[in-house]
Amino acid sequence: MNIPFPFEPMLIFGALSVMLLIGAYLRNKLRFFQYFLIPSCLLGGILGLVFISCGILKIEASALETFAYHFFNISFISVGLSGSNEDQPDTIRARDYLKGSAWMAVIQSISFSLQAVIGGLIVIVIGLLGFKLFPTFGFLLSLGFEEGPGQALSFGKVWETVGFDHAATIGLTFAALGFLFSFFVGVPIANWGIRKGLTAQVPGSLPRHFLKGIVPKDHDKEPAGNLTMHSGNIETLAFHAAVIGLVYLLSYGFTIMLGKLLPPDMAKMLWGFFFFIGMAIAFLVKLIMKKLKIDHLLDSGLQRRITGFSVDYLIVSTIMAIQVVVVWKFILPVALIALTGGLATTIMVIFLGRRLFSYNIERSVTIYGTVTGTVSSGLLLLRIVDPEFKSPVAVEVGIMNLFMVPVILGYSVLINAPIWWHWSLSLTVGVFGVALIISLLLMKLLKLVEAPKF
Repeated sequence: MNIPFPFEPMLIFGALSVMLLIGAYLRNKLRFFQYFLIPSCLLGGILGLVFISCGILKIEASALETFAYHFFNISFISVGLSGSNEDQPDTIRARDYLKGSAWMAVIQSISFSLQAVIGGLIVIVIGLLGFKLFPTFGFLLSLGFEEGPGQALSFGKVWETVGFDHAATIGLTFAALGFLFSFFVGVPIANWGIRKGLTAQVPGSLPRHFLKGIVPKDHDKEPAGNLTMHSGNIETLAFHAAVIGLVYLLSYGFTIMLGKLLPPDMAKMLWGFFFFIGMAIAFLVKLIMKKLKIDHLLDSGLQRRITGFSVDYLIVSTIMAIQVVVVWKFILPVALIALTGGLATTIMVIFLGRRLFSYNIERSVTIYGTVTGTVSSGLLLLRIVDPEFKSPVAVEVGIMNLFMVPVILGYSVLINAPIWWHWSLSLTVGVFGVALIISLLLMKLLKLVEAPKF
């Protein structure tokens, strides 16, 4: 049959949607997934990967990577447009949470540099044994664990243009393995903290709808947001999507213009930083709207729903984009780097978490979920030990992200040093080692550690 319109993009979107629905069903029905709080997007992505590997679904990995890349950028643009959390009571002030936020930010810095050192050193050792890998191979551990699938994919695709074959698939594999650490190690740690009485709150059993992931018919529903436009003019959701589209175009234009001013290799790398450029321009657009006194047209609650929507589709598409044949080819270095990095990250978070000044288990599980998965993973783990978010940790996570913007930008530049400035891998790993030492010293200088609590 001659079909007059191209359906491929919408068919792929439909396949991703079906995987999300199946994931939601599995989470609702199977206690194993409920116990470990495995989100639907991860379940659906793994099942979709199995279907693609078995030939049941026929979708090109490049098409899934394209979807994932754009959803990743949209999620960061939406974060930039979200603004402050109006739901917090007036008594909450950012300065009250600076110490806890600083601790989690320093942990993130330690984690990124630690994972980069481990990944780089293993690549060097494997190279000495005769198995040559691209210099930045090991740094995908930091991108996949610390920054999540979006950034691993983003940098991976750019590195493929400079000779790192299959970088995107390898980065996505590290991200998927990071999620496994986040839930299959993080949940038992949280439950152990409860059994030992280490929580400031005394959580009872988690509500069934939280475990199942579906709110019952007769349960009170949380509002998604507020309408800021009259539907007779433009639907509020369409208005929010239109502002995201505006920022996307501005970000694209800025990236193109900036690329013309840089050497070709650096210009290619800019597309790996598109998410950051988009978020920065989103902040600027939000600021301009505030100056014009029209920032109330963007509802933070609805904007967060758009962010969550983007992240769900990002994760399901990135997991499905993993090419099993490629992973099997590099199974030894991937497994060695992921297991060593995951174990070291776990030990580091527990070691420093024991020496926290307060809310030890709450902050520890939250940051553990963040440095092995995403911020959403961290908040899920926090929900186990602090079901009603009575501790300050949920607010501290937001402030932590502000601290981390320049740090992550700097680390993202540093991992490109072997490509941009032709640094040796040993030199780059050495600089990350210095950053690790500085971060550890900073933890001490800021008096963020005390005697072990447990």
